[in-house]
Amino acid sequence: MHAPASAIAGEEVTISTNGSGKATFYLLGPGVSRKSDVSLGSEVQLKAQDLQNAGEYFAFLCSDTCRSSSFYVTAAKPASLTFLVHPSRVPVGQGDAVSGVALPFDQFRNLVLTPETVNFHLLEGTASVFSRSSQTRDGIAWFRTASQKSAGTLQVDASLGDLSARRAVQQVASDPCNLRIKGERTKAGILVQTEPVRDCAGNPVPDGTIVSFTATDGNGRSTVDAPIKQGVARAQLEAPGATVISVASGVAMGNELRIGAQP
Repeated sequence: MHAPASAIAGEEVTISTNGSGKATFYLLGPGVSRKSDVSLGSEVQLKAQDLQNAGEYFAFLCSDTCRSSSFYVTAAKPASLTFLVHPSRVPVGQGDAVSGVALPFDQFRNLVLTPETVNFHLLEGTASVFSRSSQTRDGIAWFRTASQKSAGTLQVDASLGDLSARRAVQQVASDPCNLRIKGERTKAGILVQTEPVRDCAGNPVPDGTIVSFTATDGNGRSTVDAPIKQGVARAQLEAPGATVISVASGVAMGNELRIGAQP
C-alpha cells in the first residue's frame, strides 16, 4: 500500500495497493472513521468529504496481515479572515495601545499554517495613519500601534488577497489637562465651575468624568466631587469666610481661587 506523503483538505486522494485477492481498508483521521472492502492491486479512492479536516490520517489495509501508512492533510487556500482588535475603546495618545490579530481559515475552517501576507491599514476619517504588512507565523499575523491624538472613530482594516475584514476602535479623550476654574460668591455660598475641560491634545473630556473641588477656610477643608456635564463641572460650596479653592481630576491639578469672606 502506498499513500501520498501529504494532501490538501477537500481534495481526493488515491492510494495504490499491491497483490491480489480481497482486503479490508480502514481510514482514521480527524473527524473521520471509514471501513470498506477493496480488491488488492486496485486503487483506493478517498473522497473529498473524507479529507476536509487538516491533520494526520492513518490508512490500514488488512488481509492475512495488516499494513499501515500515514499522511498529513494541510489546509486549503484561505477562504475567510478572522480579525480581532483590542480594545474597542481607547484614550488618545497612548503608546502601543491598539493591537490586532488576523487568522486565515480555509473553506472547511482549518487554520492556514502556510505563511500568508496580511496587510493592516488604519484610517482616521479618510486619512491613513498606519499601514503594515505582516506575514503569518503559525497561522497568525499581528500588529500593535499607538492610539492617535484626536478623539473619534479609528477604522482598522485587514486584508489578504481578495479577503478583507474591518473593525472600529473608538478613540476618546485622555485624562483632563490644564484645568482652569472660576467662581463667585452667591447668597448660598460660592459657585465655582471649570472652563471647558479638555485633555492635553485639546479633545473634550467625556461627560461624567469626576472633578474634585476642595475649599479651605478657617474652619477646615471640605471637598465636593462633581461630574462634567456639557463639558464643564460645577459645584456649590458653603464657605462664609475667606476661602482658597483648588481643583483636581485624576492626576491633573488646576489653578487656585481665593474668594473673600462673605460681607
